[in-house]
Formats: sequence, structure tokens, C-alpha cells
Amino acid sequence: MVQSVELLLDDEAERAVLVEWDLLGDAGLPTSRRPDPPPSHRPHVTLLAADAIDEAAEVALSRLVDGLDLTVRIGAPLVFTKRRRDQVVLILVRQVVTSVALLRLQQQVVAAAGPGLGAEFAPGRWTPHVTLARRMNPDQVGAALGLLARQRHSAERDARIARARRWDGEAKRDWLL
Repeated sequence: MVQSVELLLDDEAERAVLVEWDLLGDAGLPTSRRPDPPPSHRPHVTLLAADAIDEAAEVALSRLVDGLDLTVRIGAPLVFTKRRRDQVVLILVRQVVTSVALLRLQQQVVAAAGPGLGAEFAPGRWTPHVTLARRMNPDQVGAALGLLARQRHSAERDARIARARRWDGEAKRDWLL
């Protein structure tokens, strides 16, 4: 099962993304919102996803994020494409604008924990983002972008990141690093 290292947004930025999840869901579109979400289900920026993260890496990761204080820009919506069988699946996200500090942290996390799953976590390949919706079709993406463009208070903003967590997909639990 997937193990990950994730950055958590400040409360105001998290609320703004949750509003967008609700906006999409209320319109009948795919959304990252869940009907009865566990407390761990929240907007985040994934630095690394891996099959396993060992104890030594866990200690190194805790040291890396000790005193974490980053400001990032949550930017415009982006669309990622993934192929599943003979079908293209679209993922709607808000980009997180890269900075030297953010890229350096992600590279340090990969160096401490290992290469991760897939090439998207390799140096120079990672695209920081906050997911808004998965499994969309092109018509749904168009409708979602229209809704996001018309909303009064966008999630596009500066966000402070002072916390990182580990997610254990097998045990379905998270903890702060």
C-alpha cells in the first residue's frame, strides 16, 4: 500500500480548498470531497509516495521538517491526464507554484526516503499541486473550470506550510512528522 509524505496547508488555505471541493460536489461533478471523511482526509501537497518508508527514513524526515515554515502560492487550476486501460482519466488540481525552498525540500525528502512510486517524484519531474477532483471527463473539466472561474473567493492565494505528515495507506492513518 502507498506510504506518503505530505505538506499540510494553513487553516485559511485549507478552508478555501474545501470550499472548492464542495462547489464541485454540489454541482454533481467529481470532487475530492467525501461524504463522511475521516479526519485525515484533507487538502495536502504530496512530496513523495512510496511502497515503504523505513524507520531510518522516518527519523530523517522528521529532522527535515522540524521548524518547517514555507510560504507557497496556490495557483491556477491545472489538468493532469492518466491512462487507465484504453481510457484517459483527467485529474483537476490547483498548481502549487514552485520555489527553490519547496523544490529543495522535495528533493531532500526523496533522498531521505527513496525514489518513490513512479517518475513523477524524480528530481525535475515533480509537479506540486493540491487535488480538487479525480476521474473527470473533458465535459466535466470544462464545467468545473467554469464554476471555479465564477466563484467569489478562489483558493488561489498564498499559503503557509508549517506542518508535514506521513500517511500510511495500508493502516489508513496519518501522523505529524
